[in-house]
Amino acid sequence: MSDEDKGLRLATAYQKLLNAADKALKNLAKEAKPVVSEAIQKGQEALSEAGEWTREELEHVGDYLIKDLLSAAEYVAEGERELGDWLRLDLLYAEDKLLETFSGMVDHTKLELDHIAQLAKTFGEWHTGEIAGMGTLECKSCGQLVHFNEPGHIPPCPKCHGTKYKRP
Repeated sequence: MSDEDKGLRLATAYQKLLNAADKALKNLAKEAKPVVSEAIQKGQEALSEAGEWTREELEHVGDYLIKDLLSAAEYVAEGERELGDWLRLDLLYAEDKLLETFSGMVDHTKLELDHIAQLAKTFGEWHTGEIAGMGTLECKSCGQLVHFNEPGHIPPCPKCHGTKYKRP
């Protein structure tokens, strides 16, 4: 399988995991206080049972999804900022259902930020080859912004070929 095919496969898994975790989160909300990481784990189990992705692939995609949710929730929590500012893209072009699902997950994640603050510190850097959700990454070497309108494979920086990014 080519790197491009693998990247597309993992980007699709990211979006499917986001939807599955959102569904699990809604079910958990009926029973008790929602726990985002548990919802993502339940989503991973559901997708793993379906057999389209391996457990290892779903663990990687789960890490990517948690990283994006934590980053977005931290941003929104700091000074009442809007998710649209974090995404830095025209929300008119974002798929409505994907944006609604991601926003809902961010809201739940924001509630858990205090509980998972240590985890957030370990996920502060994105690398070429990983999958990022919607939004913008900034090259840590040259500051070039790379925009994602949907989950996608993180390329080397188009300006300097750097491989490390952060959320601006």
